[in-house]
Amino acid sequence: MTALTLAAAQSISVPGDVPANIRRHMAFMQVAAEQGVQLLIFPELSLTGYEPSLAADLAIAPDAAQLTPLRVMARELGLTVVVGMPIRMAPDAGVMIGALVLGADGSRAVYTKQHLHPGEEVAFVPGQGGVALAFGDDRIALSVCADFTHARHARAAAEAGANVYAASVLISEGGYAKDCAQLQTYAAEYRLLVLMANHGGPSGGWDCAGRSAIWSADGRLLAAVPGVGEALLVARRNNDVWAGHVVAL
Repeated sequence: MTALTLAAAQSISVPGDVPANIRRHMAFMQVAAEQGVQLLIFPELSLTGYEPSLAADLAIAPDAAQLTPLRVMARELGLTVVVGMPIRMAPDAGVMIGALVLGADGSRAVYTKQHLHPGEEVAFVPGQGGVALAFGDDRIALSVCADFTHARHARAAAEAGANVYAASVLISEGGYAKDCAQLQTYAAEYRLLVLMANHGGPSGGWDCAGRSAIWSADGRLLAAVPGVGEALLVARRNNDVWAGHVVAL
């Protein structure tokens, strides 16, 4: 296999402040490009913070003009980036928890969260998922938080040919051990590299755990951010061997 470099952005979102969060995303993108990253994923709802009560007002169309700086920067850096945001596909449509894929080639795609966490149905409607991302012979399946709590989601990704499972999440301190054990199990059972991007600070009233992590396809923990705060977690494959490291921001 060819060389491949992926990264998880452990970012901290300013509640409801999309312009400020876009600027912070761009700072992460610049550091990722300096590390040779080809695909960068952000946590769930990273552009707004996890703020269900604000989602209806903050919902963004995938082609919204306010996202232009991210699209342009992704293309200029040759970096594909996955950002989290509440998405409304039409004026009268419900709001979905989305992951917007801004391609290094200027393309745009949308993944929408299929499985809502209990209580999220008050603010959101279920989405339809999305196709895996192709990087040469590699196929990278996306997941947004509660999606991965359904084993069939990761299993379907592997059966469809994915060799990487990239999860954008909000995981609290209380749920961290259980959720990471589940992701680690998927890595070993389905022979997937698993990359998890978590919030680095509180969001929506949740005490987020940080500790974004990478597991190899045999279930070993390759690298993890040691705690909360902002950081870039990089997974790099050379000569078919994956290694991970943390870059402080």
